[in-house]
Amino acid sequence: MGFFSDIFNRTGRVARGQANQAVSALEDATFEATVQQTIADMKTELNNVVRASASAMSNYNQLDAEYQKYVRQSAEWKARAGQALDAGNEDLAKKALAKKAESDKQVTSLQTAIDSARTASESLKSQVGDLKRKIEDGERTANTLVARKNAAMAQRKVSEALAGVGNANNAFATLATFEKSVAKEEATAKAFGELASAGKDDGLEAEFAALQGGTVDSELEALKRERRIGSVQVQKELPAASGH
Repeated sequence: MGFFSDIFNRTGRVARGQANQAVSALEDATFEATVQQTIADMKTELNNVVRASASAMSNYNQLDAEYQKYVRQSAEWKARAGQALDAGNEDLAKKALAKKAESDKQVTSLQTAIDSARTASESLKSQVGDLKRKIEDGERTANTLVARKNAAMAQRKVSEALAGVGNANNAFATLATFEKSVAKEEATAKAFGELASAGKDDGLEAEFAALQGGTVDSELEALKRERRIGSVQVQKELPAASGH
């Protein structure tokens, strides 16, 4: 079991390594798109907070409108109670004060709700401001990151190319190998040429060449003699000229 466990662990490490390489390559290829998507997600979150803030503010505004309505009604019933007292009608004044009490009860019941709504609305507005600043910073940072990433990738490619120059399998090394091969063939051909001419006496060869040249001259002289002899014979055979 230990053997199989080790095999599976090693296989797992290889698979994880290959997966990590694939993910790294994918991240390099999609880095800019991923960064821009992150900014888009931040903006989506901002929109969600804005909607939530708008809903909270709307709720606060509605509560505040109700609250202010009952505050006004309480003041109005108090004024009416005063008018009734001025008119000497205490019963009417009591009825007005009863209405005022109802309005005051509504004001009291709304006070807690409106305070909570105000706190939530102000908190959300603060979050909206913070998110807007973060998105602005994020957009500037994203542009910088993309530029730095592109520069780093370009530098890495240059470094990899320069590192490959020393590799025995690159084109420069191959060309150098070809040059060595040609030089070896040239040296081999020269060696065979020297072996082929080994044992020959250059002086002797020159003497034979001179002899060959002398034979031609001898033949030329012999040809001249033959032509002179032939000419003399022709003259002897011609009849002598008669005298007048």
